[in-house]
Amino acid sequence: QVQLVESGGGLVQAGGSLRLSCRASGGSFINYAVGWFRQAPGKGREFVAAITLNFNIYYGDSVRGRFTISRDRAKNTVYLQMNSLKPEDTAVYYCATRSSTGPYYNAQAYNYWGQGTQVTVSS
Repeated sequence: QVQLVESGGGLVQAGGSLRLSCRASGGSFINYAVGWFRQAPGKGREFVAAITLNFNIYYGDSVRGRFTISRDRAKNTVYLQMNSLKPEDTAVYYCATRSSTGPYYNAQAYNYWGQGTQVTVSS
């Protein structure tokens, strides 16, 4: 079974950048899509970005123009480049994939999840 491991989180000043990585272990990215979601304290899980098997890309409204998702199939790794970070971007970021199709923006459509990585943006 595929296991997803996120890395690259940390503390950064507002306006700075971070690059998150999601690497598959014990398997590979063979499903329809890979997505990034985030969850801040006291809030629900929010869609951030997704990339499909055919490399179609989607972004949430709050990050469009600032974040970039990419996929390296040879390395079994998906990346999330985050630029122009704001304090409201502070959250735990999760990578996910799925074994069937569904709405790319819906967390319930994904059935494999990483452990999450903390991103904190200071003002």
